[in-house]
Amino acid sequence: MSLSLMPPNLQIRKRVGFSASLSALMLSSVLFAGAVSIAQPPAAVRHQNVGDEPPIALPLATDLSPKLTHRDVQRALRKVGDWQLARAEADFDQDWTYGALYAGFMAVPDAAGGARYREAMRAMGTKFNWQPGPRLEHADDVAVGQTYLELYRRLHDPAMLGPIKARMDAVMQLPDDPKKPLWWWCDALFMAPPVLAKLSAITGDRKYLDFMDREWAITSGMLYDPKTHLFFRDATFLSKHEANGNGLFWSRGNGWVMAGLALVLTDMPADYPGRAKYVEQLKEMAAEIASIQGSDGLWRPGLLDAGHYPLPEVSGSAFYVYALAWGVDHGVLDRKVYLPVIEKGWAGLISHIYADGRLGCIQPIGAAPGDYTATASYVFGTGAFLLAGSEVDRLAR
Repeated sequence: MSLSLMPPNLQIRKRVGFSASLSALMLSSVLFAGAVSIAQPPAAVRHQNVGDEPPIALPLATDLSPKLTHRDVQRALRKVGDWQLARAEADFDQDWTYGALYAGFMAVPDAAGGARYREAMRAMGTKFNWQPGPRLEHADDVAVGQTYLELYRRLHDPAMLGPIKARMDAVMQLPDDPKKPLWWWCDALFMAPPVLAKLSAITGDRKYLDFMDREWAITSGMLYDPKTHLFFRDATFLSKHEANGNGLFWSRGNGWVMAGLALVLTDMPADYPGRAKYVEQLKEMAAEIASIQGSDGLWRPGLLDAGHYPLPEVSGSAFYVYALAWGVDHGVLDRKVYLPVIEKGWAGLISHIYADGRLGCIQPIGAAPGDYTATASYVFGTGAFLLAGSEVDRLAR
């Protein structure tokens, strides 16, 4: 996500089959508040060390190849991952910005340094006592839970599971508010749904998946455009347009959604009744994204007016490459159709790695297409790249 904009007075259908008493809400809030032991700095402070935009031109990497071989893909992963870990580790946070980076670190294969990155993630979780961020309702503050749960799967330490499970249990007891959907911005579909899908897989309790399914349907019904097969960032964008008259569809926002689809489907049982809806949505979005891929293999900040934006946007592009590669890897997308798109996209991403490992052309924190420099690098974009490369590695020769 990024900017804590409040949604407009939305008239949508009420969440069905779900209610909670005020006393239960107060009790869960008190229990949650008592569990949090990590002091939280203001948002402005939390966001000040997530990236930067050097004003001077930097030398690009000359030791990398865009070829889809294990050796070449893993070399790029390690180069970018090592640079980002050394630069960001001292500023690790429970915020969404770092939550995306952590998900990327957890995906890296051992051959590209994955064990080292996972150990850094274990140290991070220990530092924060395995707590999510402070805001009960806000999906951004549970994105870190994806990493906690992946570590739990490996190490089976109850401390890694308890706090994020308690948080989601409390969220599921919140009362309905038809004027404000729980996930009112599309980015939220990357932040919270994969946590619920993982919890369902780990605990064997389908209530987490059912809650996720209901909330996804509400957000999708409000923000997904059935004509373009793209998501508006939030309801304030429904009537906004690009300079060429097309609808305003933010690249990274749609990247968040496609990556969220892949992550949710990874943990959703094959026989789950609603699974087909997620597969179909991923297929629809994949077809649209492939059709508007740039000649450099990447996508611009505003998807439907590429000529209006001088630079590609690497974080959204990396999420697309990840989701497309996941779809091919898992037999959801046609390999013959999408492998060329993935290869072209991966080559485009590699072209924005600098000699020291910096990944550039990443739009800063925002909620819509914006301006940035070719050197702009932010942790969430690196996380997207690590997810993409880790999935591309599965396709590599």
